Amino acid sequence: MTPCTQRLFLRYLCVVFYSCALLLSLSGGCLARKAPQEVFDDDRNQLIALILSQQLPAQHFSHQPLDDTFSRKAFDLYLRQLDPRKRFLLQEDVRQLNAFAVHVDDELSRGNVVLADAGMELLNDRIRLVDGFVDAIFKQGFDFSAREYLEVEPKKLAYAENREALRERWRLMLKMQVIETYFDLFKEKNKSHAEKGAPIDPSRYPAEIGEAIKKVRESIHRSLQRLLKQTRQDHYDRYFDVVTRAFDPHSDYLAPTSKEDFDIQMSGSLEGIGALLREDEGLIKVVRIIPGSAAEKQGQLQAEDTILAVAEKDGEPVDISEMRIREAVGYIRGPKGTEVRLTVQKPGGGKLVIPITRDVVRIEETYVKSTVIRQGKIAYGYLRIPSFYRDFTAQSNGEEIRNVTDDTLEELNSLKRQKIKGLIIDLRNNGGGALTDAVQISGLFLPGGPVVQVKDSQGTIRVLEDDDPAVDYNGELIVLVNQFSASASEILAAALQDYGRAFIIGGAHTHGKGTVQAMMDLNRNLPLFQLQRYEDLGALKLTIQKFYRINGGSTQYKGVEPDLVVPSVADYLESGEKYLDYSLPWDQVGAVDFIRWSGERLPEEQTRRAGERWVLDSQAFRKIKQETEKAKARAKQTNVAVSLDAMWRERQEMEQIRKEAKASGLLPDGDEDDATPAEEKKLDQLVATDPYVQLALCLLKDGDGVAMSAVKGP
Repeated sequence: MTPCTQRLFLRYLCVVFYSCALLLSLSGGCLARKAPQEVFDDDRNQLIALILSQQLPAQHFSHQPLDDTFSRKAFDLYLRQLDPRKRFLLQEDVRQLNAFAVHVDDELSRGNVVLADAGMELLNDRIRLVDGFVDAIFKQGFDFSAREYLEVEPKKLAYAENREALRERWRLMLKMQVIETYFDLFKEKNKSHAEKGAPIDPSRYPAEIGEAIKKVRESIHRSLQRLLKQTRQDHYDRYFDVVTRAFDPHSDYLAPTSKEDFDIQMSGSLEGIGALLREDEGLIKVVRIIPGSAAEKQGQLQAEDTILAVAEKDGEPVDISEMRIREAVGYIRGPKGTEVRLTVQKPGGGKLVIPITRDVVRIEETYVKSTVIRQGKIAYGYLRIPSFYRDFTAQSNGEEIRNVTDDTLEELNSLKRQKIKGLIIDLRNNGGGALTDAVQISGLFLPGGPVVQVKDSQGTIRVLEDDDPAVDYNGELIVLVNQFSASASEILAAALQDYGRAFIIGGAHTHGKGTVQAMMDLNRNLPLFQLQRYEDLGALKLTIQKFYRINGGSTQYKGVEPDLVVPSVADYLESGEKYLDYSLPWDQVGAVDFIRWSGERLPEEQTRRAGERWVLDSQAFRKIKQETEKAKARAKQTNVAVSLDAMWRERQEMEQIRKEAKASGLLPDGDEDDATPAEEKKLDQLVATDPYVQLALCLLKDGDGVAMSAVKGP
């Protein structure tokens, strides 16, 4: 046996030793217990592990090897999703699981997964422990006047040192939930009560406090029992997913049911709230709000919100923390016209219960729209592109399809007929879509030439070009972006910026998603006899390509940096590719030859200086900056006071902040208290009150920079 073989063999024995020792300590000598009636196929899961070990390093853009570095990344993700809020595991449990930290690669290569079983056993043991002392905590009672503190940010929270520390953590969490539930019941049953700003003495409302305790006790026991019902296959699927996400945040393992949900989502046929969600360290977070959706109409649910619980209008909330996303989505979806209530943790601090009436996405709201803004005798155009939509299914069937390029051209021609002097293109909150449309829409404003470079996992670079020399609009152009502008919208903004064709206005950066994913069916390459033997193995969504600007820089990670950076209500959010775990880095390739725009345009330096002066003079932007600073400070205050008076004051402050933000136009006004839902307002009404549009309009109006210092903001 060679020294190399000896080392590998010893390493294999080491993994087996750790695996067996830990499982024996957890299960009394037995392997992981199966849920009742669960069908678990060891051979099928062994095959999935082996396929992942081969296909991930071979097919992923990064070609990351399966080694100890990869193992630590995968283990870190696994541990965080196993107990995301650090409500169950003890420090000694984490120490035991750390034995696997550098052996994930070995497990996959052998097809012998042990960490998933070990994690399931430890977690279930601690869930049973918690379930056993919850009633004792309620029996002990709570001192609602005592001001105690609870750290609610998991990243700042250590795992409980021992069982006593875990019990104390749960006592504070239960106390907080009882107070929150009590406030909700009080508001519901005493709507005409005049006690504003004063804590509500529970001794005056014993029925409400008693009902709150009962509701929380029942809800907690249901939640704990639901967690215990997660199957062994659920734990394996979670393990396979974190292994895949250790390559980058947009790569996923999709179990068969998740694959079906993905297909349904892409077809756009669901009725629900209209929010794109992701599973982030075991919690359900909002990625973006879909244009024309029920959530957009209601207005309160925003990107980066964390959904903690879901309830029907008259039902009890279901805790969806630690729930797989496919199961959580099952609670959120529902028939058109029914109300769902989401308990949401805001990134800026505080919780909010958001009622949303489910509806189908209003398709017309997802389409390109335009309006003319008149300043005296001069007309300016406003063009909103909410997404780069194109129905590839209809296209493959030869059906008549509607797409964003044709719609943009139609709206553009309509604006031109009204003799606009300048144009504002709004790409804010545009999460992307079809790459072909990003190229074609760029071509509406350029006389042909390269638009974007695409590099595949083999290092081959392909340049996508606008091959039409015609320019459909050649006037002055401003593009609005924000940190939720992603993918195809970044390609369009980057191309127009590189050519010097448009002046870009937005926050510090766009989202920074400069990668392409493809679906890989794990059943595809199996021999027929194997395919018949196993159930569906699921699929991989893998990052296979990367976008680069024509100047050589990637749109990945950094995004597009605007020519004029302006304050945004979302500046305090850590949102974007650079904040996601293991996102691919920024890099660059060679630039391609292109001829910069020589036609009519805004002078960059003069326009930037003029815009900066305008923002300084703008009351709206001063208000935005003030609110952002407050939100940033609140977001840092994660060690919250758990007492009746402190939580009542916090709730009152959050309500006042929300009202002020709505009154100043910083938040949509489409909730149940408003007479005019946001989606019913005409586009020109929304544009007239939008400070970003007003800034762009003022820059177009005085494009030569002369007398700009005299222009005051709204």
